[in-house]
Amino acid sequence: MQVLAGAAPGRFDLAARLVDFADAIETGFARIMRPLRRLLRSGAIGLTGGLVWRGLAAVTGVGLTAMLVAALSSGSSDPALASLPGPAEASAAPAVRDVRQQALPLAAGEEGWVTIGRPIALFGLESPELDKRSTYGARRSQDGQRREDALTFGAFDDGKSFLSLKFQVNRDAQVQKALAGLSQPFVITLVREGAARGLSVGRSGATTTIETKFGSVETADVGLSDGAAGRACIAFRHLDAAAHLSFSGWWCGSEAKPADRAQLTCLIDRIDLLSAGDDPELRASFARTELNRRQGCSVPRLAATGRKGSWLDADAKAPALRPTSGKQAQAR
Repeated sequence: MQVLAGAAPGRFDLAARLVDFADAIETGFARIMRPLRRLLRSGAIGLTGGLVWRGLAAVTGVGLTAMLVAALSSGSSDPALASLPGPAEASAAPAVRDVRQQALPLAAGEEGWVTIGRPIALFGLESPELDKRSTYGARRSQDGQRREDALTFGAFDDGKSFLSLKFQVNRDAQVQKALAGLSQPFVITLVREGAARGLSVGRSGATTTIETKFGSVETADVGLSDGAAGRACIAFRHLDAAAHLSFSGWWCGSEAKPADRAQLTCLIDRIDLLSAGDDPELRASFARTELNRRQGCSVPRLAATGRKGSWLDADAKAPALRPTSGKQAQAR
């Protein structure tokens, strides 16, 4: 009992309790056995000494077992369950993202672009097949890594030649590779771009490729409509993972001269870089493409100036020689 009294309050010492309890049982048992021994010696109960001792041992064992179970049940179960993970811990594990259902967005949405008020034209195109009326617009991504330029010649509803071009400049090579690898099919892209300009795709033919100074370009015969009239056009797209520039659009010929792929090839080859700004990679990319330009697609620039060809023009035809009269020859 002294060990139990000296224990710290609020602390349960099972070993000390059992020792004290055993001492108390031994003391009480000794007091009870004194009169019982007298009865056994006198033979008044009629039981042998061995049978009595066995019964007392069984009762004592049952009592000690009950005390031990009660002592263990009264303690806290937190230490015993501390190593088991609870429901909160199991749910705290990070969820695994299914990339098949949650694709990583690669391209900025409409809200991720900023319209450029008065853009400096980066690209230009001169060709006698094009309408003189042209429009130019541009926008850039908020991080400044991407830019889109739209160049249009003519109007869709006037029956004359119509060309719509959209250029995409991407300074991030990793994003460009991802866009090329995860690009949508050509026809789906065409439908989306047409809807953005108020045009619908009524029909589309098989996709074929043409070779230009930029490399392979996908093309397809399509029927476009603005709701009031429809036109037969050729849609095209160039998307290369290793290229700094990609472009797409459609070419619609006039009623007198329908669009064909030979015209489209020359139109694409005549695309020029007017300004690269602070983008040396774009300038170097165009310099490499100029080596692949077809000679038959060169623009006759002298005719646009209104000058006559002379001996000083390397690309001009030689002027006709004037015959001399007999009098001029005799004078010489």
